[in-house]
Amino acid sequence: MGQLWFVTGGARSGKSTFAERRAISLGRPITYIATLEPLDEEMRARIARHQAQRPATWRTVETPRTPDEAVRATPDGDTILLDCLSLWVSNRLLDLGTDAPSAAEVASLEAALDAETHALLDLLAQREGNAILVSNEVGSGLVPEYPLGRTYRDLLGRVNQHVAKTAARAWLCVAGRALELPPVDDR
Repeated sequence: MGQLWFVTGGARSGKSTFAERRAISLGRPITYIATLEPLDEEMRARIARHQAQRPATWRTVETPRTPDEAVRATPDGDTILLDCLSLWVSNRLLDLGTDAPSAAEVASLEAALDAETHALLDLLAQREGNAILVSNEVGSGLVPEYPLGRTYRDLLGRVNQHVAKTAARAWLCVAGRALELPPVDDR
């Protein structure tokens, strides 16, 4: 069975580039699972730039809400590069359609994300080939001013913690440099 690796860091920290280099170093076919939605012209241009930068041999699957389906459809043995969990969580939160979701809506989404994260990690553990999951680290800055921002930070923080705890290896990227995080100590 392959290993799960986790790469996190702030915006423009170099995490995607680092994850891509790691994926290439494994010497296997790569399936790139993208969660960014083309919601406006700037995002469409950003997606086009990212697509043009990736090698033509990489298989790309765009799935803003169901990365588990893309994992199921990935050939066994391929390296999976999922970029990124932060956009997946954002997409799911914005589906609530409000700037101030109720406590019940947040609790329901948190339970759903927890179940979906568990299911995704279980799928990855059962397949041949490594998987590299990328996510933003959003807990190091200021407390967001608005309820939606605080909810997002909390939801993503929980998803990131679960993935990092499960991952065989994890890195924090800062200013283009990657720091490998120590293994989880469950004592």
